[in-house]
Amino acid sequence: MDALMSNATLLTAPDTYMGIYSELSKYNVHLNIFERLWASWYQYMQNDVLATGIMSFVMHEAVYFGRSLPWVIIDQIPYFNKYKIQGQKIPTASEQWACARLVFLSHVTVELPQIWLFHPMATMCGMEYGVPFPAWTTIALHIAIFFVVEDTWHYWVHRLMHWGPLYKNIHKIHHQYSAPFGLAAEYASPIETMVLGAGTVVAPIVWVLTTGNLHILTMYLWIVCRLFQAIDAHSGYEFPWSLHHFVPFWAGAEHHDVHHERFIGNYASSFRWWDYIMDTESGPEAAKARRERKEAKLAKAAKKAQ
Repeated sequence: MDALMSNATLLTAPDTYMGIYSELSKYNVHLNIFERLWASWYQYMQNDVLATGIMSFVMHEAVYFGRSLPWVIIDQIPYFNKYKIQGQKIPTASEQWACARLVFLSHVTVELPQIWLFHPMATMCGMEYGVPFPAWTTIALHIAIFFVVEDTWHYWVHRLMHWGPLYKNIHKIHHQYSAPFGLAAEYASPIETMVLGAGTVVAPIVWVLTTGNLHILTMYLWIVCRLFQAIDAHSGYEFPWSLHHFVPFWAGAEHHDVHHERFIGNYASSFRWWDYIMDTESGPEAAKARRERKEAKLAKAAKKAQ
């Protein structure tokens, strides 16, 4: 708590959260409203591990199910069927509900204990959680780095998960839905949740251990971005305004939906470069390009032999 309040003064200690916020705001005009709300929460809780644990879990659930909800609604509106990648496979309400129940159970039984241990682990590694917050440019740079590192982790571990025994005993659960939908982004076995999810958590931990420069707020915003990416990639919809039309190396639903449909290839999470470099792109266009390259290579070899 001392580290948190080192740049936030509080002369008295009201009993209510809003009381603490009002009192803290009087003497900390150098802090913006979000920084005051943040500092007031930790002051109100009087237990940093509990404060971070509650905030982390509520944030994760609100973002995951909140971002999934628009896709649930879209699935029930016939107008959007024309944008569905696998147009004939619209998930039913009962399928969506069954998936949501299992995902929430996984969040409570598998992810909640890890979230609860996050604060002591993060602070032990040197992660900051006080105010003021870092500059937005610093936050953006860190998140960009984490995206690249996580995508690399995801590609290689996900590709390994498609090896026979690992696929059969671990990864197959995630492929229950050959036409994915938003809620199914974290529909997976506990082992897969921990192993693939490590890419999201380990990258920031290694970063702060190496540089000594990372704030928990950056970690939160990174997780929000990662959840948005994962849910949108599983949405099953391809729109004219989808991000990959403007950022060609972005993966998105068009990239990941083919992976679920064909059960192979397109292993990366956020970007396309690893699948391109390793020649693991999936789908008719990729197969055609691969065939043309092979034919060109054979023709070149035949010409050289003449």
